[in-house]
Amino acid sequence: MNSQVKRVFFEDCVFDVFESVYEPAEDSFLLAQNLTINEGDSVLDMGTGCGIQAVLAAQKARKVLATDVNPNAVRCATHNACLNNVADKIEVRQGNLFEPVKVDERFNVILFNAPYLPSEASEERDLASQAWAGGETGRSIIDRFIAEASRYLKSNGRVLLVQSSLSDVEQSLRMFSERGLDAKVIAESKVAFENIVVIEARR
Repeated sequence: MNSQVKRVFFEDCVFDVFESVYEPAEDSFLLAQNLTINEGDSVLDMGTGCGIQAVLAAQKARKVLATDVNPNAVRCATHNACLNNVADKIEVRQGNLFEPVKVDERFNVILFNAPYLPSEASEERDLASQAWAGGETGRSIIDRFIAEASRYLKSNGRVLLVQSSLSDVEQSLRMFSERGLDAKVIAESKVAFENIVVIEARR
């Protein structure tokens, strides 16, 4: 295995993490531990990174669309779908937020471990930082995501969004509510100077 590739394990799955791709951390594992997928679901895993959520979702889902703005992440997630024998269920596309999603595609579940940490412009230039850098307030990507997510949900659909207490969880709950979704925090973990939360928003 290439020395620049790190191997990560979660439950019975294995993931190779390519250079400049976000390595699964506390936020990834918190979402994975609270990921409930029903048989036959269609799932959108936005910002897939190494593909950990997509691979886990594919164990039950009918199909998973995994997207990422980072071309290295697209290659990495494709590799890990094959590594975990779910490549037949996962399609990986490159693009920013909902750009690679077709206008008529709808999903039972939309997942997003968002870039949620406050950042300066100088920190947002390389591929790796795009996985965590959320602009001055940490909300630049989160706000854009929430504004569009509901239009891609099926009638019984739900969103699982990961973010930090540093980027105003209450604002996310309000924004979901304004778009007709019932949102609440379903999981939380203390990490150093912040709390990581998983928000579930349902129709």
